[in-house]
Amino acid sequence: MHAQTPVQIAWVTEDLAATEEALTTLLGAKKWIRVPDVHFGPDSCTYRGRPADFVAHISFSYAGDTQLELIAPVTGESVYTEFLDRAGPGLHHICVEVDDVDEAVGAAEVLQRGVMPGGMEFAYVTVEAAGVPYIEIAHIPPEIRAFFDYVKQEQQQ
Repeated sequence: MHAQTPVQIAWVTEDLAATEEALTTLLGAKKWIRVPDVHFGPDSCTYRGRPADFVAHISFSYAGDTQLELIAPVTGESVYTEFLDRAGPGLHHICVEVDDVDEAVGAAEVLQRGVMPGGMEFAYVTVEAAGVPYIEIAHIPPEIRAFFDYVKQEQQQ
């Protein structure tokens, strides 16, 4: 895996509102943009090598130039439910943006991989030895970049 600059810090939670409130206070995020019922289907996502089918509510904000992401699993099994079951709510991953997910992943152990609605390709690799449960490696296409720019712009209002 090639060294990249983190672009996102993400938490998994069972309560979006409480986590939004806590991170607003701690990190100065001003506005959260929620995306409910994001479906990751078996035709576009795998979890531990098998087709995945899960839904999560996701909320985005920014602290400076760093994107904050909150993920609240709704149904199905994923790296998010695995984390909640094992550790409870908390810091889940950092995300690095790359041009080529395959190249960036290299020989790392991939736990979950897929394409989000809107075309963002992602892979979660494990880095337990570094004290962070997961690193997300993502290719962000123009459509998703435009949404992220909108979320960032909302922080300045």
